[in-house]
Parts: sequence; C-alpha cells; structure tokens
Amino acid sequence: MTEVRRRRVFLLVAGAIVIASAVIVGLLRSVSADRPVVINGTAVPPIPTLNADQIARGERLYTQYCASCHGANLKGQPNWQQRLADGSLPAPPHDSSGHTWHHSNTLLLTIIAEGGQAVYGDAVSKSNMPRFKDQLTIEEIAAILDFIKSKWGDDEREFQWWVSATRP
Repeated sequence: MTEVRRRRVFLLVAGAIVIASAVIVGLLRSVSADRPVVINGTAVPPIPTLNADQIARGERLYTQYCASCHGANLKGQPNWQQRLADGSLPAPPHDSSGHTWHHSNTLLLTIIAEGGQAVYGDAVSKSNMPRFKDQLTIEEIAAILDFIKSKWGDDEREFQWWVSATRP
C-alpha cells in the first residue's frame, strides 16, 4: 500500500470516528434533555428548552437594562462579595461564577421587578438593585432570565430548575 493510500485510509477512518462520536454525543444530550432532574432524591420534570428568539430578545434587553451594572459578559462588578462603604454589595455576576442560579425563577422575577431592597429589606443587606417593573414587562424580564440561563453550564441549569420546581 502506498503512503498516499495509507493516509487516505487513515483520514477516512479518523473522519468516521469523529462523525460517529458526534452522533453519539448528540444522542446522549437529547436523552438527557428528556430526563427528570433528581437532586437529594427529589425528581422534577426535565429542564425546559430555551427558545433562541427569546434568548436573543433577552440579550438585547440585558444589554440595555442590566449590562451597565452586571457587565456585558455577565461578570458583575469587581469584589462583588465585599460590602461597599454604604453596606450594599456590588452587582453580582450572572454567569456560572455567581449565585443567580441558586435562586428560583419566582424570586429572580421578583428581584428584577421590585428591586433588591423590596425583596430583602434591611434584614440581609442594603441593595442597590433598582426595580424595573415600570420599564419592563414580566415577559421581557423572563426573556432576560432566559438569556442569562443560556450562559450557565448544565449543572447550574439543572440546579436552578430544581430549585424553581421545588421552592417556587
């Protein structure tokens, strides 16, 4: 067998392996998307699929209303876990490194609509998170949350969905 022919055979076999691997990964992901989420022995329905149009709408709204504090890349403000002089905390990140995914959909919608101070009062800390219910509809807030969720890893999405389903 000539060197050229060996290379062709090798490339064909390698290509077939890559294609087969991609198909298997796709099948596994589609199966896992249809399975319930189980944490601590409590199962909830499968995670809802995010809608691409809703995510795009949410990204536009996030850029307009949220990015000035939480960052264009959802990274939040520096030292977001250290209190400022006024007792408030800087805006947290909304990517997987933050804690947004620890909260239920209901709580996140309420925080955005009513503002942080209305939700937490002085019991937890002073919050500079403004309320947006006068600027955004609930549907627009939901779109922003879908955009944020689209940036989380699978583990964060599953946990946040589980929290939403078990602690509305």
